[in-house]
Amino acid sequence: MSQVTIEDIRAAAERIKGIAKRTPVLESGSVNRRTGRRLFFKCENRQRGGAFKIRGASNFIFSMTDEEKSRGVVAFSSGNHAQAVAIAAKAVGIKATLVMPNDAPKSKLEATRSHGAEIVIYDRLKEDREAIGRRISEETGAVLAPPFDHPRIIAGQGTAALELMEEVPDLDALVVCLGGGGLLAGCAVAAKAFNAGIRVFGVEPELANDYWLSLKAGERIGIAPPATIADGLRTTKPGVHNFPIIQSLVEDVLLVSEDEIKEAVWYLMSRTKMVVEPSGAVGAAAVLNGKLTGPAGRVGVVVSGGNVDAETLAEVLRGA
Repeated sequence: MSQVTIEDIRAAAERIKGIAKRTPVLESGSVNRRTGRRLFFKCENRQRGGAFKIRGASNFIFSMTDEEKSRGVVAFSSGNHAQAVAIAAKAVGIKATLVMPNDAPKSKLEATRSHGAEIVIYDRLKEDREAIGRRISEETGAVLAPPFDHPRIIAGQGTAALELMEEVPDLDALVVCLGGGGLLAGCAVAAKAFNAGIRVFGVEPELANDYWLSLKAGERIGIAPPATIADGLRTTKPGVHNFPIIQSLVEDVLLVSEDEIKEAVWYLMSRTKMVVEPSGAVGAAAVLNGKLTGPAGRVGVVVSGGNVDAETLAEVLRGA
C-alpha cells in the first residue's frame, strides 16, 4: 500500500491552513427523513476555488523546494485541480501551466485563467493529457503536479475527512465521490485513523466505473473516456498510488446513474440550498437512492465541489 499516513495528513493540514478553508458540516432534516439516516455533509463546495482540490494542490506546491519552484509547475485537469494549482502557484509566486480539455466547463476555464495561469487546450477524445503534461515538463523543466496520483496530493485531500472526523467523530460510514481516487484514498486513511471500524465507500457514475471494475478484477482496469455529466470524475484508470489504499481500506464502490446524479443536484439545491456540481453530488445520489445498505445510521458525505456551469445547472433544473 502506498505510504500515506495520518501523520502525513496532519502535516498537510498544518501546511495548507493559510490557503484552504475549514469548510462547514451541514445537516438537512429533509435529507434525513428521506434516507432514514443522519447525513453530515462536508461542504467542499464552499472551499476556496469551489472544490476540495485546493487541499492537495497547495500541499504539493507548498512542499516544493525553492529550486523546483523556480522552474514553475504544470498540471492536467478538467477544471477543479487546474484552478487549485493556479491559486496555489499564484500564492507562492510561481508560473503555472494547465492542460485542460476543450469540453471543460466554461466557468472552470475562466476561473483558472483569472489566476494568471497559462492554459493549453487538448481534445480528450483524441489526445493524452498526461503525455502533453509530461512533454511540457520535459521541455520547460516545470514540475508536474498530478491531479490525484501522488502521496502529497492524497495527504492534502485527506484533510477534508480529518476536519469532518474532528467535528463528527462517531460516524458509522463515510461516502466519498471517486474519480482518480486522491480524495477517497486520503479520506479513507484519515477516517480509519479515527475509527478503524468506520465503513468507507466510494461512489462512481455508472458511465465512469473504472474503480468498480478494477476492484472486482483485483487490478487496475482502464476504460474509454466516459461521457458522464460528472466532468470531474471522467478519469479512465485508477492511480498507481491511490488504488492499493482504496483496495485496502474501502468496503465497496457504489454506482449511480446519470438521472440519479441530476436528481441529486436538484434535490440538494431545492432542499438544502446548496449549489453542487454533478461530480460533487454523486455521494449524496448514492445515499438518497438507497445504494448504501447495512447498518450506518450516521453517515458523512463529502460534497466535493460546486463549480457548475449555468448552462449545465439550467439543464438539470429543467429536467427535474
